[in-house]
Amino acid sequence: MYGSIFNHVVRVSSPAVAEMTKLLENIYRCVNIALVNELKLLSLRMGIDIWEVIQAAATKPFGFQPFYPGPGLGGHCIPIDPFYLSWKAKQFDFHTRFIELAGEVNLAMPYHVVAATASALNRRKKSLNGSAILVLGIAYKKDIDDLRESPALTIIELLQQQGAVVSYHDPYFPHVGRGRHYALDMNCASVENLGQYDAVVIVTDHSDYEYPRIVRESQLVVDTRNATCGIYSENIVRC
Repeated sequence: MYGSIFNHVVRVSSPAVAEMTKLLENIYRCVNIALVNELKLLSLRMGIDIWEVIQAAATKPFGFQPFYPGPGLGGHCIPIDPFYLSWKAKQFDFHTRFIELAGEVNLAMPYHVVAATASALNRRKKSLNGSAILVLGIAYKKDIDDLRESPALTIIELLQQQGAVVSYHDPYFPHVGRGRHYALDMNCASVENLGQYDAVVIVTDHSDYEYPRIVRESQLVVDTRNATCGIYSENIVRC
């Protein structure tokens, strides 16, 4: 059946091996993303640009594959599937420590974004409570119309819980309603008057966004994706 659809089929000995192969690929990404997210947090404290570090490490021609930090994990595979294996492993008296530790690190990233936003506002003598915040990009990754497990949804809810007045913009989503873990009921806001917001938080770096204009017209930009790379301004906070 697969041979009639795909140009190349990799045969393995059993469905269990095929499923474990898929999980290995997911877990590999989950763990490496967690590693680079943790190193990003350390680099922020040390005053080191983790993106420059990754770029330099990627010049090694073997033994290194670049992974990039961000505001958390999205999609169906990486945030969810590894934990099916973690659950199954307990039936064999086995504790999958790498999977669970990676999950802890990645799940904490939206909280880091909210804390960084609150800290940046505080330095401007503003409270997160009552501040107008625009979240740019709610898809779980760049240039797609997929919300599954998007960290942006968690970030919006956490900001709202702390009293922020939150709006969002995403060219792929005119409206966000109710999902498995969220009930937002929000309409896409305009990006014509960015100065009305106390902070603009870049969560998904869609190609449609004009970052020089966003930086120029916003009071404060919190950049979680290095989308403003190469733009230097006092109103940018990279987190």
